[in-house]
Amino acid sequence: MHRHPDNTNLHLHSGSVFEGFPVQLDKGPFVYEYLHRLKVTMANALGDYSRVFAFRIDLRLPAGLCLPAQACTNAVVHLFLESFKAKIKHNRDMAARNNVRAHGCKVRYVWAREVGGHGLPHYHLLFLLNQDAFYTLGKMDSQNDNMYRRLDEAWASALGLPVEAVSGLVHEPDNAVYRLHRDDLGSQTELFYRASYLCKTATKVYGDGNHAFGASRS
Repeated sequence: MHRHPDNTNLHLHSGSVFEGFPVQLDKGPFVYEYLHRLKVTMANALGDYSRVFAFRIDLRLPAGLCLPAQACTNAVVHLFLESFKAKIKHNRDMAARNNVRAHGCKVRYVWAREVGGHGLPHYHLLFLLNQDAFYTLGKMDSQNDNMYRRLDEAWASALGLPVEAVSGLVHEPDNAVYRLHRDDLGSQTELFYRASYLCKTATKVYGDGNHAFGASRS
């Protein structure tokens, strides 16, 4: 297995299948360790929940605004994730007050940091939640407490901006939503193929003090 030329701690995967799951071959090569983390994260989610609500989003930085120094570092995605997890916990705590049988939800995720031709970083993310607790993203730009609103508010919080300033910066790509079942290998295969995009080597930067990839630990 070849090592990554820009980060010798990582190894390259060039095949069309990774441990039984297909990958987007035309986007390769991929980082072996990233594909492994993706597979483990999916397995952990399905180990806890027989049904999993998974969705992809992209996070972009606003142009022409004065941003904190951390906006171009991994600190910003960590702040976003902590804010989003707090919002999910609050939702479940409030649900439990009204119904002792309300389902809990651990937030699991995978993220990739990439840098395009304009020089600004952007993030691709995959979230995996308990489908018995959350089933849909809701309507974009809604004032209701839906998933879109939580994502916008979390990104605004991470950037230190009002939520109106991040309108359109939390992007839902095509084919963003997947619903997995523990006993349905087909749905898992479809998601792994889709999310393998986050594990590609292209447009990732090493040596600038930032990680190019991350995932929930358990």
